[in-house]
Amino acid sequence: MTLKPKMLVLAALIFCSANVFSQDTNFWIFVCFGQSNMEGFPGVQAQDKENVDSRFQLLAAVDFPGMNQKKDTWSTAVPPLCRPSTGLCPADYFGRTMVSNLPPNIKIGVINVSVAGCKIELFEKDSYQAYASTAASWMQNIIKTYDGNPYQYLVDRAKIAQKDGVIKGILLHQGESNSGDREWPNKVKSVYNNLLQDLNLKAENVPLLAGELVAKDQGGACAGMNTIIDDLPKTIPTAHVISATGCTKVNSLHFNPAGYRLLGTRYAETMLPLLGYTVKLPADQPAK
Repeated sequence: MTLKPKMLVLAALIFCSANVFSQDTNFWIFVCFGQSNMEGFPGVQAQDKENVDSRFQLLAAVDFPGMNQKKDTWSTAVPPLCRPSTGLCPADYFGRTMVSNLPPNIKIGVINVSVAGCKIELFEKDSYQAYASTAASWMQNIIKTYDGNPYQYLVDRAKIAQKDGVIKGILLHQGESNSGDREWPNKVKSVYNNLLQDLNLKAENVPLLAGELVAKDQGGACAGMNTIIDDLPKTIPTAHVISATGCTKVNSLHFNPAGYRLLGTRYAETMLPLLGYTVKLPADQPAK
């Protein structure tokens, strides 16, 4: 027996409605990508594994055997958030600061797909192969972790997350490997636009937050790139730049744990007003 056209339409509407109502509109998800500073370096201190609010969740992009966590599953966002071998990153204290300043019914989720040392070209949807094919063997090993295509891998994870919540923003920390590249803002715009299109998002609802590199006051090797990063909102009106001034370092390219805590807090300080919330920093976090 075949269903009549009206019954088929009704069945489709019921199916679609079930999918919509399974999505928690109070579960706010943030897509994170970049190179080594978004991966997290140089490790995780004991204090950063303690007292993580269960309202701050991670969708694991890979398996974390030591933490008994499987890829594509949600769990409390105890660092590391990228891969088992990575460290504290800006997303950590971004999420912690967000939940500390939001009503108790709102949860925060993050997805992190990042590749140490990579140029932004690795996330260019249609031309990443040319760049990836010339990458050093150690970078190619990381790329293989993401099925050879970090951009598509990120999109696939984000689509899984969208079944459970709503994407509210995109967090980027990248630029060291593109230092001095005046075309970087246009390249970032292309990646951002592709993410919006592939995830069916609107720019006005999903801002892009991009962090500065280790700053001049810390002797950052690529601090000059920050002038290019600072101009990103001229190319992407919904982009916001996160200052790295005063964020301490472990070396001239990477922040130390205290630097990541402050930088991540600043990402949240920027995002909260965009969502209509007043910033009240946790007592144990430094002010800007």
